[in-house]
Amino acid sequence: MIARVYTVAFEGLEARLVEVQCAISPGLPAFNLVGLPTKAVSEAKERVRAAITALGLALPAKRITLNLSPADLLKEGSHFDLPIAMALLAAMEVLPLDEMAATVAMGELSLDGALIAGAGALPAALAAAAAECTLVCPEACGAEAAWVGAAAVIAPASLMALVNHVKGQAVLAPAEPGVVAPPPAPRCLSEVKGQEKAKRAFEIAAAGRHHLFLVGPPGSGKSMMAARMPGLLPPLDPAEALETSMIHSLAGLLREGGILRTRPFMEPHHTASRAAIVGGGRQAQPGQMSLAHHGVLFLDEVPEFEGRVLESLRQPLETGDVVVARANAHVRYPCKFLLVAAANPCRCGHMAEPARACARAPGCGADYLGRISGPLMDRFDLRVEVPPVALADLKAAPAGETSADIAARIAAARDRQAARQSTAAGARLNADLEGEALIAACPMDADATDLIARAADRFRLTARGYHRVLRVARTIADLGDKTEIARQHMAEALSYRLSLRNVCPRSARQAGAFA
Repeated sequence: MIARVYTVAFEGLEARLVEVQCAISPGLPAFNLVGLPTKAVSEAKERVRAAITALGLALPAKRITLNLSPADLLKEGSHFDLPIAMALLAAMEVLPLDEMAATVAMGELSLDGALIAGAGALPAALAAAAAECTLVCPEACGAEAAWVGAAAVIAPASLMALVNHVKGQAVLAPAEPGVVAPPPAPRCLSEVKGQEKAKRAFEIAAAGRHHLFLVGPPGSGKSMMAARMPGLLPPLDPAEALETSMIHSLAGLLREGGILRTRPFMEPHHTASRAAIVGGGRQAQPGQMSLAHHGVLFLDEVPEFEGRVLESLRQPLETGDVVVARANAHVRYPCKFLLVAAANPCRCGHMAEPARACARAPGCGADYLGRISGPLMDRFDLRVEVPPVALADLKAAPAGETSADIAARIAAARDRQAARQSTAAGARLNADLEGEALIAACPMDADATDLIARAADRFRLTARGYHRVLRVARTIADLGDKTEIARQHMAEALSYRLSLRNVCPRSARQAGAFA
């Protein structure tokens, strides 16, 4: 007689079903666990033994064999404890075989039988729903897993509570979705004094998900404006919320059973490693760029990041996903994010002020910003010089539009993009357009066509640069509710593409980096 219970093994966002088989046969007493388990899974034998003893039961003095199938799939994580214990109890005829065979379980056991929360409840619930099974998970994970309404979720606090539920002695109610706490009030862009051109660039970037690069001296407001970007973005729609929440669930970042409703804003420190940004580690966990999926990734002091870390951004910025390849894992994570990067013009930060600049100016600026390669700079659609704020502006009362006013225009522009591009697969925003879909979405008048042709020739725009200018011009026209791209839309798009040529002339010459 073989008892069966299902659990999951995580491969990126995919939760693959794993069958936990248990057989008790005559022979010398032994407890064997096979099926390519890692050390944490192999140690489950001792935790399960102690938890079953806490129930007042003793393991049979026979040969116990537990197999995790498929045997060639690496099993990682402590969430295998609960399904192993359930399969063993079913083989001991404590739990019914048929009911256990229609159950997906996950959770770590403490020595007294209590269930400990773990990461990945949301993807596990999706896998259980696809298999038409009931999910059993720790009580602390129940509210998170219950957001997948297609799967029944039972969330006991302990192994004893689960046994009592199955035997009908203390039936547990199905878990309910957690209550999502309202997000904190977003900080308003009107609090930023001056910097009207930069504010306009933030509006365009948010409307079309165009990557933004800011250069300015210390204290000019670059980080302050970046922190207000989430207040400009519309809330996550249900599909985006589920996909983003699954990534955060795998990373163990969801709290109190809630799912994400606001767009993530990730701001790693410049000492972050490549694995922290891209993803990786022992279990190929998602990195900061995947955690920023459908949100914002803000890199402050971007030249201070390690060169290999910055170069690792290049491919994901184009493809919208990242493959974390390791010897024992090959995992793909989505990472469609809005990249906002900020930098000082040089190491001392005052290259534009001769009285305060160091003796190496302006060469120090070329060396400092030259740490950002031409191919990476080519992927920034909007490049803005942020000047120092005048004292008169600081003393003035807050002026200009609020974040709510700007967000309304952004939402309307995004609605226009979605309506126009409904037939383009996977291209909901202008930043996603490519090929024939891009050309079809960008009708231009004669003046705009002439302007972009002359600019491409004069400044030697790369093919990528040409297409990115078109996308930005399309977004500017959408913000103005215009069907056709006019000369003023194209001129504004080109101004953002070429605005840093005077900040770092030497870098501008390197591979057309600022063209």
